[in-house]
Amino acid sequence: MKIRLKSRRGQSIIGFLTAAKKREKRGLDSGSEAMQQNFIVGLARAGFVTLCCLMGITLALGFGSEPWIGAFGGTGFGLFMIVIDRLLKKLSIREFSAATFGLMVGVLCAWLITQTGIFESTWMRLLKNFEAIRDLAELVVFTSMGFLGITLAVRSDREEFSFIIPYVHFRQEASRDRPILLDTNVIIDGRIEAVYDTGFMAGALIVPQFVLEELHRLADSNDAGKSERGKKGLEELKHLQAMPSSGVVVLRGEELKEEGQVDKELVRLARQLSARILSNDVNLGRVAGLQNVEVLNLNDLARALHPTVVTGDEFTLTLAKRGKEEHQAVGYLDDGTMIVVNDAVDRLGEEVPVCVVAQVQTSAGRLVFAEIQ
Repeated sequence: MKIRLKSRRGQSIIGFLTAAKKREKRGLDSGSEAMQQNFIVGLARAGFVTLCCLMGITLALGFGSEPWIGAFGGTGFGLFMIVIDRLLKKLSIREFSAATFGLMVGVLCAWLITQTGIFESTWMRLLKNFEAIRDLAELVVFTSMGFLGITLAVRSDREEFSFIIPYVHFRQEASRDRPILLDTNVIIDGRIEAVYDTGFMAGALIVPQFVLEELHRLADSNDAGKSERGKKGLEELKHLQAMPSSGVVVLRGEELKEEGQVDKELVRLARQLSARILSNDVNLGRVAGLQNVEVLNLNDLARALHPTVVTGDEFTLTLAKRGKEEHQAVGYLDDGTMIVVNDAVDRLGEEVPVCVVAQVQTSAGRLVFAEIQ
């Protein structure tokens, strides 16, 4: 039996989101999708400002003021909210939901503090302008607790919310079904298709936007080596997306907060999504392991799948060149292991059945000696 490793090219991988698949089938690229999103957002903003203007006019007429005053005030309020929206452009829906929940908890804690009667005590009533000072103190308490609730919630993991809400726990998905984040290096490596197609590794394949941007930066680099690597990575993603029943999901809105911190952001995102990271970077694996993030290393998988040859094994081997001794010929396994075949120099270039008779460990590696059956 001849030892062979599976081809690098697989047939397909399972997609993650139906919407992403439909976009790919329609042939929409990222540029047209971004234009469509900008158009919808712009239309919504224009409608919001118009509505604010009409509400301002209505209020002005109701209070007996001039309509143009209401129109000016309403339009100004609408533009102010648009400025706030632009400042929060990088805020994701996950962070917004966590911040809202934190605000609710902070306001609840502030309300409990005010209900203790601390601001109704005798020494507070002795102060001048007691009511004004009390109202200001309560405002400070509500503002401070709301701020602390927001910051703590945004920095917390979703599992920590079960401590705040007793008896409510987030469902822990099986490790096999958890999504997989692709690192830049492993995309360039090019072995994802074949490994994923075997079915041993399940879960959605996700490419964060900052990883895609790094591939674009490499492809546009003036350095020939970096440019070639970037183009290869983009080509690999194109192959994955072109498969009939596959689709790699590009996670939009995940941009780098600090330049050159791709690994750090990848680990942070994996913690947020309870995802795994597929990589061949040893250092990334160590950093992620310290933060309890699971990392799948393709190089570890390749080493684990190397065929182990022991004395007595029989297989076919192509004799590639002469050996050190005159009667010897040499062939190689798919993992690079050198097989020295005795009395086979006259069979160079042929594929012959051999049997392993001995093994020797040297400083240059492992030597395997065999004989023709």
